[in-house]
Amino acid sequence: MASLGFSVDELLPRARGGGALKMGLTALSEREWLQSNPDLAARAAAFDNHPASVQLTPAACAAGEELAAMLGVEGGLEGAARSVWEDICLLAANNDDGPYRLIGAAVAFPTDWHPADKLGQPLIGLHKPIHGYAEQLATGVDHFMAKLKPGRIFGRCNWFVSPTPALRWIDTEPPALTFAHVTHENAGLSLFVRSERQTLRRLPETGAIVFTIGVYVTALGELSASNVARMAEALATIPPQETERRGAAYFAPQLQAFAADIAATAGEFS
Repeated sequence: MASLGFSVDELLPRARGGGALKMGLTALSEREWLQSNPDLAARAAAFDNHPASVQLTPAACAAGEELAAMLGVEGGLEGAARSVWEDICLLAANNDDGPYRLIGAAVAFPTDWHPADKLGQPLIGLHKPIHGYAEQLATGVDHFMAKLKPGRIFGRCNWFVSPTPALRWIDTEPPALTFAHVTHENAGLSLFVRSERQTLRRLPETGAIVFTIGVYVTALGELSASNVARMAEALATIPPQETERRGAAYFAPQLQAFAADIAATAGEFS
């Protein structure tokens, strides 16, 4: 069994709930690095329909070619990202002491961000909307990146609540409108839990760091009862600033009421 699975139900128990931010890294073997049965047609359609999904600086060319060769394909970073399920970002430092920056991105299934807006930015800039990153994680992440050795692979995961099962999710409306259709009664069908399975490894030749993002989306009502409860608890314990960033005020009460119903039903049959 993989130490970090490839579905929302498998990933949520490994994701941060509430409280302080943490990296939450898990060591992975080579066979656990990428999903083994990707839907490449969905990947191709997303890249074909959204050319801005691929953003490159000159520094990304050699690293992209190295990664593509590692995966046994051609076409640099875009070719690599079209050959696997995961979106791929490349990170590198300008010098030994400099911060790691986003030098290339091939992101077919973004979670509410545009690669062009982040290209060239350091890690702290990439995470700027996330409350607490600078204070709680920035130093630790920078140290980890600087010390990461080729051959080592680490993974982590997160969660979001979205109003759509779409793999490509860029919200263009305020959350009050995005979640306006969600009620206690329909929450199981109208709310979707989205998890990014993220991995990090260093390329041995160029030294760039490969950051992969595998996106998985499941309707709330299709999750295990334990994961529905986990989501309700997470939304009750995340910091107020994060509640605001996620728009949770517009869906958390409905989700938590749905979770309470699931728990009550389980109690009746226990």
